[in-house]
Amino acid sequence: MIKVIRGNPTPEELAAALAVVQARSAASAAAGEAAHRGAEWSDPARTVPRRLLPHPGPKAWRTTFWPA
Repeated sequence: MIKVIRGNPTPEELAAALAVVQARSAASAAAGEAAHRGAEWSDPARTVPRRLLPHPGPKAWRTTFWPA
């Protein structure tokens, strides 16, 4: 349900806003978000550590050449 909180939109403005909402909803359903999530768990990039560079700080130079 969509409810207008402020203002008094014309019927044309309301129809345009609803058309945008419907188009976005249809596009996300057609994209197959469930299929994308299913492939995400098997992505090999997921196993790569995210922190490859040392965190900035006064002793960051010590960990520069540590294996990841």
